[in-house]
Amino acid sequence: MVLRSFVSWPLLLMVLTASAEGQRVLERLDRGLIAVPRTEGGVFLSWRWLGDDPRDVAFHVYRQTGAADAVRLTAQPLAHVTMHVDGDADLAQPNRYFVRAVVEGVEQPPGRVVELPAHPPVRDYLTIPLSLPDGCHANDASVGDLDGDGRYEIVVHVAGRGRDNSQGGLTDPPRLHAYALDGRQLWAIDLGKNIREGAHYTQFLVYDFDLDGVAEVVCKTADGTVDGTGRVLGDPAADWRVLPPPDTNPPPTPDNPQNRGRNGPRVRNDVGKILSGPEFLTLFDGRTGAALDSVPYRPQRAPDNDNPSRDEQNAVWGDNYGNRMDRFLATVAYLDGERPSFVMSRGYYTRSVLAAWDVRDRKLVPRWLFDSDAVSPERGNNPWRGQGNHSISAVDVDADGRDEIVFGAMVIDDDGSGLYSTRLGHGDAQHAGDLDPHRPGLEIWSIHENERPVPEFIGSELRDARTGDLLFVGVRGRDVGRGLAADIDPRYLGSELWGGSNQLWSATGQTIGPAPRSTNMAIWWDGDLLRELLDGVSIAKWDHARGQTVPLFNGRDRGLASNNGSKSNPCLSADILGDWREELIARTADNSELRIYISTIPTEHRLVTLMHDPQYRLGIAWQNVAYNQPPHPGFFVGHDMPAPQLRPIRTVGSQVK
Repeated sequence: MVLRSFVSWPLLLMVLTASAEGQRVLERLDRGLIAVPRTEGGVFLSWRWLGDDPRDVAFHVYRQTGAADAVRLTAQPLAHVTMHVDGDADLAQPNRYFVRAVVEGVEQPPGRVVELPAHPPVRDYLTIPLSLPDGCHANDASVGDLDGDGRYEIVVHVAGRGRDNSQGGLTDPPRLHAYALDGRQLWAIDLGKNIREGAHYTQFLVYDFDLDGVAEVVCKTADGTVDGTGRVLGDPAADWRVLPPPDTNPPPTPDNPQNRGRNGPRVRNDVGKILSGPEFLTLFDGRTGAALDSVPYRPQRAPDNDNPSRDEQNAVWGDNYGNRMDRFLATVAYLDGERPSFVMSRGYYTRSVLAAWDVRDRKLVPRWLFDSDAVSPERGNNPWRGQGNHSISAVDVDADGRDEIVFGAMVIDDDGSGLYSTRLGHGDAQHAGDLDPHRPGLEIWSIHENERPVPEFIGSELRDARTGDLLFVGVRGRDVGRGLAADIDPRYLGSELWGGSNQLWSATGQTIGPAPRSTNMAIWWDGDLLRELLDGVSIAKWDHARGQTVPLFNGRDRGLASNNGSKSNPCLSADILGDWREELIARTADNSELRIYISTIPTEHRLVTLMHDPQYRLGIAWQNVAYNQPPHPGFFVGHDMPAPQLRPIRTVGSQVK
């Protein structure tokens, strides 16, 4: 018997308890209406319940067929769902759909009209044609409103030949392409040969940093970067790469006797690295891709030196070929509780440095810098060294309205000081959210690499997000590669946790059965409140009774391809259209197009669009960084979930200080 401390509530009405002071300013979105013809007939429609809508808002749905007048499809306003199935649509004629919000019995002006042509293709996705250089593919993606119209556009990291930091070898220049949902390419940025291609190098953020209603893009650049208007940054002739010697197949180095790259012959492990030369941080305009401001990149390569010698690199980082020095992470964070900042980091195996930035008047303004070695120069007993993961999160762990940076086994406070460190060391995956709604506050499920196979070494653990106190330990004495937290079993309130063993734990640490093999990502897809498993480009349901997965969506059978080898992720998974469920954005295997898949399974639940939950929205901003992780809202979403207590928000266009 499993005891629950909350009652079921099918309508999931949001409860607001916070004051109007300190409201976060988020992007203004339209209704996000989608109309998808179904194979079984009719048209599936869904739309957004916005974070600044009245809590009791309801909706009417309208259809206009051909030249006839629009007709209302809903006898009563829909108050409990944000979806409707139009089973009577005449698809032999063009149809136009729109919804009207109903507030206190009064219909509001209609939102954006969605048009279906006569005899529309029956498919559950939108398609965006890609225009890519030879040998390149669409890799990780992010979204932002690049033109201020209330709809998301997609910024795609276009990747060619890449390398892991531990490997030598030349790479192709990384690129960023922007596309509208109607398929138009808006601009292209070429980061150039002096930015290396790889999951740990090429971090970019898309967000409306200056709150003007139009998102910007920020990332590391260098000599030879070409912005979206064709302007070249720095010296276009400069080449700061370590080039291979005349011997194209040199012998192994002492640092790496088995120095074999995955994408080519054995090469010296510094070849292709960019270990010197200027580094820039550049802010790009979302509309055009034009560089708005460039400043020296921080964190720099050494505490007081942008171009340290090989000996200095080894002294600071523990190697002299950029493996530890050039591991980057990035996230957006509301460090003052109201306006977005962003944090760029460097290093996590040894030294870890985080630099916070603001955007003011289209200029990059430094906010603070945290350096693990400056905070605690005693390396042998430094709680801030070597604690970072291959991912990063921005979460208000102490409920003061301002975000902290969850950096693996340590948390950096909103003011740039160290909040706490568990000293449990580096790992790959982390999940921060309200994983256990039994207890107040948020929790962090984190896994750790174990290079010392001793029984007492912790490989996975759940901790209190505010204090770092351990709540329970999952695995000891084992190197845990990946782990996941998601509500997949309705018998237990809260998220289930797994990774590093074949056991599945409840949020309270109870062993409840076998764990899924999939530990990559999670997605809300099928209409209930449990989360589905997203592995590569395929979705499956966990059958808790039989202890096995049930396929729901096979992306490879649909011609899709995943990214990043063992990371095995789609381009993006996020709630960018329609109701509160998440879309799957993936490339086709032939790299001809990007597809946005939409669940057309009816749902009886209604939630405010997850993109108007501040923590979830930031999770989408950092999802593409390093080892992709699924976003988690600031409140628990799952079976028998209690009523969420949401922070009220303002959207761009309301009064902003």
